[in-house]
Amino acid sequence: MKGRSGSGLNWTAVSALSTALAAVVALAAYLGTMGDDTQGPTQAPPSQSPEPVITSHTLPPAKPTTRSPTPPPPEPTTPPPPVERTTPASLPPVHPQGCDEAAAALTAYSRNAGSTRSGQAAAAQQAYSDLMGAGLHAQGAVAAKIRRLAAEFQELGFRLTGMTGGDPNQVIADINTDVAEFNTLCGYA
Repeated sequence: MKGRSGSGLNWTAVSALSTALAAVVALAAYLGTMGDDTQGPTQAPPSQSPEPVITSHTLPPAKPTTRSPTPPPPEPTTPPPPVERTTPASLPPVHPQGCDEAAAALTAYSRNAGSTRSGQAAAAQQAYSDLMGAGLHAQGAVAAKIRRLAAEFQELGFRLTGMTGGDPNQVIADINTDVAEFNTLCGYA
């Protein structure tokens, strides 16, 4: 006997239908509970003994029907007070990609540089690394400015460690100029 791959139920469809049915039942239950909450909880009808199962084809004897009186209409309630509308708090400004990451690197350099050449060199190397990462996420003029700052911090690290000659203060002046332009490009100024 061959496998049943071609016959049987489409279980994916059955699953989708059962999910849809469950959603409809849940919605009906939810909508059924959305009545007026001021009336309090509703009482369950008194329990009745189950009807006996009739196995013959004859109809059961007719029961006298009693109608319960219709419930009185709900008392008018005062409408809830209007909801006060407030203006949402202003959102923080959105900066071009890479700006926040680069600004964090520049802040970390200022905080961690210290007063010794070795401390400044280590902070410059970390700023170079962080700025290179930020430059990967940036675009256009912002990306070019971040890459330039990264190169300047690399040069500063080289000069502070003695790998290249030159005055580190000259590179720091260039960095300060480029940081001002960076702040303008990113909207920090």
